[in-house]
Order: sequence, then C-alpha cells, then structure tokens
Amino acid sequence: MRKVSLVIFFFLIALFSVSCGEEVEHTAPAVYERDSLPDMVSYGVNNLISDSGVIKYRIVTEEWQLYSTSGNPRSVFPKGVLLTQFDESFHINSYIQCDSAWHFDNLHLWKLRGRVRIHTKTGLSFSSEELFWDESKHELYSYTFSRLVTPERTLQGSYFRSDERMTKYVVTNTRGSFEQNDLGGGNDSLASAPDTTKAKLRQQTVPQRRTGGIPLTH
Repeated sequence: MRKVSLVIFFFLIALFSVSCGEEVEHTAPAVYERDSLPDMVSYGVNNLISDSGVIKYRIVTEEWQLYSTSGNPRSVFPKGVLLTQFDESFHINSYIQCDSAWHFDNLHLWKLRGRVRIHTKTGLSFSSEELFWDESKHELYSYTFSRLVTPERTLQGSYFRSDERMTKYVVTNTRGSFEQNDLGGGNDSLASAPDTTKAKLRQQTVPQRRTGGIPLTH
C-alpha cells in the first residue's frame, strides 16, 4: 500500500512540473506600426490658433487626435469639428463645420468629410459631403456634389473651387437658379434653365474660364 502511495505521489509531482513548464503568459501582441496610435488625444477642445502673432481661427471639437511619430504628422478629428475664421481685426469671416476632419501638417491641407457646411458674413452658404482646404494656396475645392447659395443665386455642381474667403468661386456641371440680370435679362425675377442654355446666355456677359464652368465673383 505504501508503494502505491509513493508511486501516486511521484506521478503527481511529475504532472505538476509538466503543467508549470507549459504555462503560457497572456500578453498583447507588440505594436510595430507606431503611426497607428495617436501620441496625444484631447477631449472637449476649444482652442484659438494664431499665425505670425495674429489670431486667425478657433477650433471647437469633441476629440482631437495628434499623430507626430512618422513622416506624416497630422491631426484627426473623428467626431467632427467647428472652425471659426477671423479677419485681421478679429471679426468673424466664416464658420466651417463637418462630421470628421483631417489636417496634414506637411501638406498644409485640411480634408473635411460628412455634412460639410460653410456660412460667411456676406450671407453665402455652402454644403457638400467632402471639401479640401489648401492653406498654402489659400483655396477651397471639392470633387463631390456641392450646393452654394448666395442672396442673389443658387448653384449646384460636381466640382467647386474658391478662394478661402469665398469671394471668388467656380462651379462646373452646374444647375441652379439665377436672377435674369445675371443671364442678360432685364428684370429681377428668377429664371432656371439647363446648363447648356445658361452657358449660352452667360457668354454674353461673362467669359468662360473652364469648359462647362461658370466663374462668379461678388
């Protein structure tokens, strides 16, 4: 009986030793792509941004992710952003808002997506699902369907380009309504027509800069 007990004892010791040797640690895999994680995340941001000592913008966002460890430093606003643009006298020029945004530092480029809206102090409104803002060239542009409304006219088109103050803009492949004065008419009633008709009428007063486009300024 004693021999049987000893055999069982040594068997249990051997089994325990094997179990300890095969124990596996539960660890997370190493993160090799450092660029996949932000260096800093800020919440509830209300920040003023200056350029050459002059305050130009205010950024209001729920979440601001900052990536700076790779050759593509950028800021990401996954829950949307509201940008307020100021002039030299700190007066508000325009508001820009969207559902999500990216700012690429090296390119000096903003990419705005999802319910992009712009409102200026002149009464102009712009809406689209995507908009790019080139800070170096001081230009806004979009390759998606866009709608632009001013006190004088309404334009819709698949291509949009403007200066960042929204005072000079081009909309191509357009459909919209204009005052007849804009189309060569003599009264203030609104008229609407297909692109081909409006393009022919506008050739009387405004030269075309781009095929199918209508350059406008105010």
